[in-house]
Amino acid sequence: MNTTTREVVRARITELPEVVGLIDAGRRIMRENGNLHQWDDNHPSVDQLRDDIEHGHCYLLKEAGTSIATFAFIPGPDITYRKIEQGRWLDDAKPYYVIHRVASLPDRHGVMTELLGYCFAHTDNIRIDTHRDNLIMQHCLQKAGFSYCGIIHLLNGDERLAYQKVTKQ
Repeated sequence: MNTTTREVVRARITELPEVVGLIDAGRRIMRENGNLHQWDDNHPSVDQLRDDIEHGHCYLLKEAGTSIATFAFIPGPDITYRKIEQGRWLDDAKPYYVIHRVASLPDRHGVMTELLGYCFAHTDNIRIDTHRDNLIMQHCLQKAGFSYCGIIHLLNGDERLAYQKVTKQ
């Protein structure tokens, strides 16, 4: 049993280098697992990560004071979720939050469970999307009880698999 204390905190601007380092680690994990196209070397950009922090949307999962994961937790609506193809949202009327830019250090287990626990303590309706090649994230979302809802497109036209979980109807 892991007795190390973990906590989710809002990232501070002084922690931007840690966030960038975690994104880089996440990118490496993706590449090592066959997801070659989700994040290129400039995405997410440092400017986007800075913007997440400045708007209070960037979070860190810390273990014994060390940042081991990052994610953006943003109130909807998200413009890229307005149109969904080959499916439908579980609930298209209720306010929701979106999780983006999830990344962690390698060999850290339970990260998704911890960050989802934090997020669901603040909302009962979460949407998230991922690249078709991101089998790790797809597995984590299915394990956490998210439902596959269909396909959305990013502003640049790239396709993403869309998921949603609503804990109260």
